[in-house]
Amino acid sequence: MAGLLRTVFIFGGFAAVVGAAFYPIYFRPLLQLEEYKKEQSINRAGIVQENIQPPGLKVWSDPFGRK
Repeated sequence: MAGLLRTVFIFGGFAAVVGAAFYPIYFRPLLQLEEYKKEQSINRAGIVQENIQPPGLKVWSDPFGRK
């Protein structure tokens, strides 16, 4: 029983660490869209997409836009 409990704690701890690492990267931007839209508009101010984008590739768009 003790070996099974230790294995559950090891795998549970690993899942908790992975979840804690992914939260600020993936889930927080999804939960606070307006804050990240405002930040990206400030970061991308003055950038002309056509001058940066290599020829033949699709021009990048709003990463928060829904399809």
